[in-house]
Amino acid sequence: MGGFDYTSNALAGKLCGIPVAGTVAHSYVTSFSSLEEVSPRTLRPANGKDPTVDIISLAKAWLARVCSLFQVPINQVNCGELAAFISYSIAFPHNFLVLVDTYSVMRSGIPNFCAVALALQELGFRALGIRLDSGNLAKQSVEIRCIFRSCAAHFGIPWFENLSIAVSNNISEQSLLELTAQENEINVIGVGTNLVTCLTQPSLGCVYKLVQVKRCPRMKVSEDPEKMTLPGSKKVYRVFDSSDHPVLDLMALEEEPPLQVGQEVESFVLGTNKMEKVTAGAVEVLHRVYFRDGQICERLPSIATIRSHAQTSLKKLSPIHRRLHEPQPYKVAVTEKLHLLIDSLRTNNHLQ
Repeated sequence: MGGFDYTSNALAGKLCGIPVAGTVAHSYVTSFSSLEEVSPRTLRPANGKDPTVDIISLAKAWLARVCSLFQVPINQVNCGELAAFISYSIAFPHNFLVLVDTYSVMRSGIPNFCAVALALQELGFRALGIRLDSGNLAKQSVEIRCIFRSCAAHFGIPWFENLSIAVSNNISEQSLLELTAQENEINVIGVGTNLVTCLTQPSLGCVYKLVQVKRCPRMKVSEDPEKMTLPGSKKVYRVFDSSDHPVLDLMALEEEPPLQVGQEVESFVLGTNKMEKVTAGAVEVLHRVYFRDGQICERLPSIATIRSHAQTSLKKLSPIHRRLHEPQPYKVAVTEKLHLLIDSLRTNNHLQ
């Protein structure tokens, strides 16, 4: 729902219909030590008609050509890594994307990948690309792209230069900014740790607050304005400007007339207690009731629908609110009638 295109969680894919994608782990690569461990050892060409081919022999032949092209001593290439790549290619010939930094990226991982990818190409398959999980990701991506282009030109395989380069390794918002500021050839970014645990807000405090009993408004008052609750049953409107950017969310009491397009409204921005006049270029009603009296009363949207709605809403938000450094706070306000109710209840509770 947050915007990712794929998940590596197979169960999430099965239960929720999310596209599943991923690569191999370092443990998978290190579990192989020689080509003798590859089983099965053959792969049927993509046309499904020709007899199976010994892909190990094919990959070894291509490895010799790749090492010769890039002047990499073939005895420095890790055989266990090559075995892991071949084994994975046999299982996933249409989705061959592997981790290349288990050993030396340039003297083992990339030569081994190119050899297996070229062997797959000879059998009618197209590899997807590689993943980096350590080191200077931007710099390495540029170097690897040069190798892919050289292979494409030397072996006459144009699509090879466009292979995907995926990166991971504790990717955060800050490292994303740093990557985009540098020259890079990165196509895919995998986020793990910082997706599961948001370091800036590792927990989300959500507490039930009472706002009305038998149609009578209730309010929790506090010396700390952020701890106060807003009384009464309410409607919430998102107000847009003429550029279709949301400018504020306005809370009104349920009995107030609906907010209309073009209407000028006096609003009181929370946290400032200042009155501002705003003219609604467009209005979106945010509140929809899905649960009433403990029961689902409206069909719940699918994850795909929720994701699409979230992405559309985020794109409409002005860049001044979305920027990572010193974003301008988004305004939330109340109508004059709700503001007067808040003041009245504060007064009755002897808090001026």
